[in-house]
Amino acid sequence: MQPFTTQLPYTTLLIDDEKLAIKRLARLLENYPQTVKIVGEAYNGTDGLQAVEQLKPELLFLDIEMPILNGFEMLARLPYMPIVVFATAFEAYAIRAFEENSIDYLLKPIEKDRLLLTIEKLKKRRAGNTTIDYTQQLFGVIEQLKPKKELMSIPVKMGERILLIRLEEITYFEAEDKYVYLHTADDKKYLIDYTLSALEEKLPSYFLRASRSVIINQHFIKEIQKYFSGRYLLLMNTKTPTKITTGLSYADKVRALLEI
Repeated sequence: MQPFTTQLPYTTLLIDDEKLAIKRLARLLENYPQTVKIVGEAYNGTDGLQAVEQLKPELLFLDIEMPILNGFEMLARLPYMPIVVFATAFEAYAIRAFEENSIDYLLKPIEKDRLLLTIEKLKKRRAGNTTIDYTQQLFGVIEQLKPKKELMSIPVKMGERILLIRLEEITYFEAEDKYVYLHTADDKKYLIDYTLSALEEKLPSYFLRASRSVIINQHFIKEIQKYFSGRYLLLMNTKTPTKITTGLSYADKVRALLEI
């Protein structure tokens, strides 16, 4: 006869700026006393941070959009990382980030059947039936959903002066050896301090990585021609005609974004 064993419920903190949402969630969680034990509630990110530090919960049900500190900002300040189930009203595009990283989420208003799936995941985790690198996955979600600050202009050093070149004037960026230059529609060329990778993260969506060494402003594409090996020639609408050849590994991305 095997010895009788039990698994203790997760000590749980509910954090949401909507008190009605917390009450509803608390009522639903009452159906799972063997899995979840609510030890506290908080109604904004700052209070949530203090509650986590005081109560040391194993599990958070956490809203994202909250005053003072949002859910992501609060998590970034925690001294340790509990398991987190996000309760969110985010749209589908953001939900993909949770799914891709295997982090659990509940869409508001929370439904009983969907909560049951979360409870089952928590049971499996407690039983050791998961190999997810949780902290790494969690920060992967946060990084994907973190608002990105887009550039409005590019600073260019000219002796003692700094010129600000508006993005609307830039036709493309080009890497040459260890340097990166921006080109304008009037054929001017400026050395800048950004790498292409940094630019790719910060530029608006109408800028397109066309090759390993070039990022183009789609608004200046005048004509597209087929080239060898599935690549393309992009004729840019500049003072002096400029042709840019897309990279082989970037051709599919160029084709999809330009719908060709």
